Amino acid sequence: MRILIAAAIAFQGFAFTPGTAEAAGGDSTPPKPTNTTKKCLFGRVWDANAGKCVKPNKTNFTDDELYQAVRELAYDGQYGHAQDVLRAMSDQNDDRVLTYWGFTYRKMGELELANLFYERAISANPDNILARSYMGQGFVLEGKTDLAVAQWREIKARGGEGSWAETSLRDAIRTGLTYSY
Repeated sequence: MRILIAAAIAFQGFAFTPGTAEAAGGDSTPPKPTNTTKKCLFGRVWDANAGKCVKPNKTNFTDDELYQAVRELAYDGQYGHAQDVLRAMSDQNDDRVLTYWGFTYRKMGELELANLFYERAISANPDNILARSYMGQGFVLEGKTDLAVAQWREIKARGGEGSWAETSLRDAIRTGLTYSY
């Protein structure tokens, strides 16, 4: 608790406004709901060519298309179904895939497992500021504010100052509240 209070005092000079976090775009912009979350059940994805919901491993989707489905399902709180889609992706070592494995595990309360995926994502791409932000937010949840601050500093050092990743982590450190997305 002392560390959290000290961090809050240290960060008092920073202003955070609700719109700041969304200004960065990219993965910080919520995906628009599609038929994947409007019509499909049980982790299936909408295949417009087939005109129906299909299992993720039964599509001809590219990894980029599957990634969008992962984001949509995760944003909708369907973490297990997002993992079903992640399993169908061909490059399991892609830092975006690893980041979302970490994100879904963190949201499911599996912080140690989440950190393993975040570490792998950061190892694959040290400039992955989204993985750093999500990892830092997990550290805030665990009360490991010093580790969260270290990730915040890395985000800034890697050119992420002012991004959603940086401002959301900074706010989480300052308030103790993390973002769902």
